[in-house]
Amino acid sequence: MHTRTRTGSVRLFLTVLTLLTCLFVSPQGAQAQVTAFKQAVAEAASDDRDLAQYYREADYKGLWTGRGSKDASRRKALFAALADVDAHGLSARRYDARGLLAQMRAAKTPRDLGLAEVALSKTFLRYARDVQTGLLVPSKIDSGIVREVPYRARLSYLTSFEKSTPAAFLRQLPPQSAEYSRLMKEKMRLETLLAKGGWGDTVPGKSLKPSEQGAGVVQLRNRLIAMGYLRRNATQVYDANMQAAVQQFQLDHGLQPDGVAGAGTLTEINTPVEERLKSVIVAMERERWINMPLGKRHVLVNLADFSAKIIDNGKVTFETRSVVGANSSDRRSPEFSDVMEHMVINPTWNVPRSITVKEYLPMLKRNPNAVSHLRIIDSRGRVVSRNSVNFSQYTERTFPFAIKQPPSDRNALGLVKFIFPNKYNIYLHDTPAKNLFGRESRAYSHGCIRLHEPFEFAYALLAKQTNDPKGLFHSYLKTGVESVLPLEQPVPVHLDYRTAFTQAKGQVNFRRDVYGRDALIWKALAQAGVALQAQQS
Repeated sequence: MHTRTRTGSVRLFLTVLTLLTCLFVSPQGAQAQVTAFKQAVAEAASDDRDLAQYYREADYKGLWTGRGSKDASRRKALFAALADVDAHGLSARRYDARGLLAQMRAAKTPRDLGLAEVALSKTFLRYARDVQTGLLVPSKIDSGIVREVPYRARLSYLTSFEKSTPAAFLRQLPPQSAEYSRLMKEKMRLETLLAKGGWGDTVPGKSLKPSEQGAGVVQLRNRLIAMGYLRRNATQVYDANMQAAVQQFQLDHGLQPDGVAGAGTLTEINTPVEERLKSVIVAMERERWINMPLGKRHVLVNLADFSAKIIDNGKVTFETRSVVGANSSDRRSPEFSDVMEHMVINPTWNVPRSITVKEYLPMLKRNPNAVSHLRIIDSRGRVVSRNSVNFSQYTERTFPFAIKQPPSDRNALGLVKFIFPNKYNIYLHDTPAKNLFGRESRAYSHGCIRLHEPFEFAYALLAKQTNDPKGLFHSYLKTGVESVLPLEQPVPVHLDYRTAFTQAKGQVNFRRDVYGRDALIWKALAQAGVALQAQQS
């Protein structure tokens, strides 16, 4: 952890920049200078295909190191951006601005200047991609993060920057979403708190309840005050105000809002500022991974929050609880984006091969009449009589049958599923197992997303294409026959995973890292040089 002032590094770089308004090359023969400069640029850029193409097409002219005001404004804008990388949760050492400045100041020959030119471009490209679409490659962190990051062509950064106002171009690189802006503010707030010692002493004991009093209650009071959930007061009793504060804290942390500071609640209350700060920095990196238009209307599933939301023009218009994949290697729900095209009402469940051979085949070997609600189907689509099959002769590899469950209210998919075609065979669906939605942690499925209120979710989706969404939905449902109901306007779906996320009003929300993915992301960020900063205000 490092301690710094907010303006110190910016002041240092801008002071040095005053020395860079002219070149450091002494006059020589003009043609010799140009030739030496171009040769150095070509040599230094040769190991980078995009840079080599850019400079080749520009006849090896400089973008940064000329004497004119345009080049000077580009240098100034770049170094100002590099001075502020900590605000974005990036690593200053990754860009080595000090070393770059030293290289420029030491340039005495056209060759030196050509090498510095390319060094500036390489740093610019690294920073531009990092701040716009993240410095980590998601799939290298966890195999379940299969998101396609909206990378921009590296060459386009250079060609667009050349034609743009430098400072404005760089300001537009980070995500422009309200979420990213609020996360940045929370990061700064937590860094200031960190410099002041955090939220104070942790709360002792395993549980505190309304009407109790004593040292533990006083410490709970103090911590809630420090966190902004309770106004300053001198009470020593777990009174109604403290109970309301605990309930709000519980809501903001995905806990049952019973107003009792039990073991789970105290664990969250005692979580230090450092851990919350890590979650925010990870959330900022994740926001860069989806730095693209999400859709005026889109569905957002937060796996860590066990929720599914419909968002219209930036506002949540529908929200329901969800059950996500269990925390095991073959059942965790993946993270990706796709487009919902239709819903299937009265669906047939085509049991995935993995479930068929790993779960149901052992049961059928023990008892051919097990799971009798399921149908055994041969390669020609015919229902197979269980009594005619010797299941014990088959292995997971050789089992020749498929298993299906016909439409019914007992169907594992319930009465409706929502399809956004993808190679992971993931979709949203109803479920007969309603009891799971009452639990605090809801990671139980085989990977697909179960919805607590699937009918209401369907009505909300259909409201854009009919004046009677409920009537339309039930006209399909009452037939009892599997039917496809298309969405006239397909809806983007984003399966994401956020242990820290913001609200337009109120405190930032935090959730448990149920899959351990954010811990892996933080580890990778730290290895790349990202460090917690204690900000002196």
